[in-house]
Amino acid sequence: MSQAATPQADIPQAPLSQDMVVKCIGLTKVFKDFWLRNRVKAVNAIDLDIHRGEVFGLLGPNGSGKSTTIKLILGLLHPTAGRIAVFGQHPRDVKNKQRIGYLPEESYLYPFLNAYETLEYYARLFHQKRGIRKGRIDTLLEMVGLQHVARRPIGEYSKGMQRKIGLAQALINDPDLLILDEPTSGMDPIATADVKRVILSLAERGKTILLCSHLLSDVEDVTDRVAIMYGGKIRRHGQIDDLLEQHDRTMISTPAMDPQTEERVIQALESQGVCDTSIARPRQKLETLFLNIVAEAQASGAATSGAESGGKIAGFLATGADARGDAVIEQLVATRSTGSDAEHPSESELARDESKAHEDQVIGSLTGGAGAPGPEAPSPAPQTPPQEQADTSLIDSLIQKKDEDHKPNG
Repeated sequence: MSQAATPQADIPQAPLSQDMVVKCIGLTKVFKDFWLRNRVKAVNAIDLDIHRGEVFGLLGPNGSGKSTTIKLILGLLHPTAGRIAVFGQHPRDVKNKQRIGYLPEESYLYPFLNAYETLEYYARLFHQKRGIRKGRIDTLLEMVGLQHVARRPIGEYSKGMQRKIGLAQALINDPDLLILDEPTSGMDPIATADVKRVILSLAERGKTILLCSHLLSDVEDVTDRVAIMYGGKIRRHGQIDDLLEQHDRTMISTPAMDPQTEERVIQALESQGVCDTSIARPRQKLETLFLNIVAEAQASGAATSGAESGGKIAGFLATGADARGDAVIEQLVATRSTGSDAEHPSESELARDESKAHEDQVIGSLTGGAGAPGPEAPSPAPQTPPQEQADTSLIDSLIQKKDEDHKPNG
């Protein structure tokens, strides 16, 4: 009896449109116990589409399958069933990693490195030239408001500051897809407003952003579409405005009215059969009030020892015509940096040359300079330290004495 072929779980059968960044069909992930029995179905046959240039919110309580879905999209987990494609390719395709930026839920950073060294480390992982990575690090630190603490160890940062440097490292490679898992966790309202501003600006520049957060007010402010998960399934998804619209209520907005006018308006509505009517003053968000107070304090010159507000979006994160211009500038900087590297060897080259010179010196001392290539005179033998000379003479005397003891008596 022939065994049926097992379908490959996460390879797309047909090429996706250029507008589609992430495509999931029947995506399922089951975790098993030690005896290979199904323990929990973390993701249960979900269908998910994320389009280019949109901010997509993935919502749900703890244990609903959000983080597992993100790890499946990143290729960190292999799906039990279903299909998944990122940029039309297998999620584990190494080339896709160059186009993805990821901020995990916890900031896994080296506490003894400072902010500049941290971004330098991640930039080197993407093999960026010296001139390019220096320009990107400076602009990213300014963008997240950490330029004045760039030389302070990460271990001394607050959680909100660590999240900011984590966001900067997720952007160091200028990703096309940015995945943010709880990006505003531990941040004050000022830092949260900075992060939301960055997200909206990146979306305007054509970046695709997958946002996972428990702070629903933040998600509401920046997302285009959302999917709400529970028990491994997507229970509701769609445009944020469509999902939040209340179809059984009507809101009328007018300039401020005196109490007599308000009473006449209510009577007029009731005469038309519109009951359960109330008039109230609109309220602004507490976040808006907080930011306005802080802005007034900053305008008056008040100082603070905390993180500053972020600056403008880094230029290398632009798309379209701006991106082409930045690409030309980066190419020129890289060319200049390459020339500078040729004039000034890198640390690895200097170490390699020093090691080779040391090897040549050792070989020359062992061979006594015989067979040394080139017309140049051999370099003088290194002077032996006094202690080594004493040890050598002692060994020679012992060998001589041993030879005399073994000579036959004549």
